[in-house]
Amino acid sequence: MDVLVERDGLAGRLTLNRPKALNSLTHEMLRTLRAALDDWAEDGSVATVVLTGAGERGLCAGADIRAMHDDAKAGGHGFRVFFRDEYLLNELISRYPKPYVAVMDGITMGGGVGVSAHGSLRIVTERSAVALPETRIGLVPDVGGSHLLAHAPGELGTHLALTAGSMTAADALHCGFADHYLPSAELPALLAELAHRPAAEAVAARAVAAPASELAAQRGWIDHCYAADEVAQILDRLEDSGVPEAKEAAEQIRSKSPTALKVTLAALRRARGHRALAETLEQEYRISCAALDGHDLVEGIRAQVVDKDRDPHWRPARLAEVTAADVARFFAPAPTGALGIG
Repeated sequence: MDVLVERDGLAGRLTLNRPKALNSLTHEMLRTLRAALDDWAEDGSVATVVLTGAGERGLCAGADIRAMHDDAKAGGHGFRVFFRDEYLLNELISRYPKPYVAVMDGITMGGGVGVSAHGSLRIVTERSAVALPETRIGLVPDVGGSHLLAHAPGELGTHLALTAGSMTAADALHCGFADHYLPSAELPALLAELAHRPAAEAVAARAVAAPASELAAQRGWIDHCYAADEVAQILDRLEDSGVPEAKEAAEQIRSKSPTALKVTLAALRRARGHRALAETLEQEYRISCAALDGHDLVEGIRAQVVDKDRDPHWRPARLAEVTAADVARFFAPAPTGALGIG
């Protein structure tokens, strides 16, 4: 089974169980998670839901993007349905009526963030690497990630989104993606305690102070550079800042899809004004469906995962060639309709 659904005393345990694929999400896994959560919401004997990942590498590396590549080449119908079910699951997790403990140990990226970072008790460890790296493959941060990024302190979320940067545990706590820091050695004891002890009490008893966030220490140049209104202006500020880390960020951004960069910046700016996560998920659904119809998503996955040549040929290839109309297309209503949660 790709998702283990088990009862352990007062806890309902969900284990993503594709360790060889870093627990990447399939459509059937989404359906299994949804069914279990729906059942347990009405089950008085379940006090807490606990999400973990099998293996030693991490919770979840995201969706199965090779399958996304193949589906997009064939018209994208399957992943339109996948995205719908995924985003509805993300929204359910955000308002789940019982404590939802997400153990974000190790790699937690993309769709892995979606099934964890909207929970009520989010745990990171010294092994955590949390990211929304969608611009690497010509996509835009989704699974409610643009909501989290938009509400991170200052312009840290913009920096993370455009560079596809990864957060340490301390960074994730500072940016609002996690709540508690535990040494990974404490996780087995915590999971055992959740079977018979209230979740908030059990987690608080074992949580310790996290190291300082290195990302937070760089707020000065990040807030200045990323406050610009256009991606090109951000790049200019980064390159003119005289800060080595800023120049490195500019290089990282320049390797990404120009279209995805412009759409990402527009999406984050819009998300800041949204009333709730549901509104941002509706926006993300429009964007993701549009991406399935475009060139860069297929090309980005080809370069990163299929051929692994790390040499994507974006179209358009330059920021200046991406028009306002090109960006607006990603915010138009999806042909399959809205999610219906906004």
